[in-house]
Amino acid sequence: MNMLTAGQRAPEFSLLDQHGNTVVLSDLLKSGAVLVYFYPKAMTPGCTVQACNLRDHQADFTAKGVQIVGISTDPVKSLAKFTQRDALNFTLLSDPEHQTAAAFGVWGEKKFMGKVYDGIHRTSFLIGQDGVIVQVYQDFKTSNHHEVVLKSLP
Repeated sequence: MNMLTAGQRAPEFSLLDQHGNTVVLSDLLKSGAVLVYFYPKAMTPGCTVQACNLRDHQADFTAKGVQIVGISTDPVKSLAKFTQRDALNFTLLSDPEHQTAAAFGVWGEKKFMGKVYDGIHRTSFLIGQDGVIVQVYQDFKTSNHHEVVLKSLP
């Protein structure tokens, strides 16, 4: 795993959102900065806590000119269900072949309960309007992710 760092250009991506629409990073950046957060699996306890906290503080992110976009390997149908079940108010993107996760360097070996497998490492990237990564967030809990990011924003 070779994770991208602050100062590097974010890789362009084109993925389907929870409604089946194509979302392109360069199009998102036309409106300002983007927080791209990678999470392992929709509707699991930790991912739900993280998503709901982002939902509840979305206005704070918007006030600072930051859009929120979540990316997982879940199919579009699961993302739609997650969005509806938890009334999520931001975009979720499907990366089923984990190409975008790999391009950002967050796809790799994980260990859980003695098992080793490949998956997404929970990481977020703040991407400036110029397409350059401003900050990478790894040191957080699902319950305080939103606070860590918001505190770092100007």
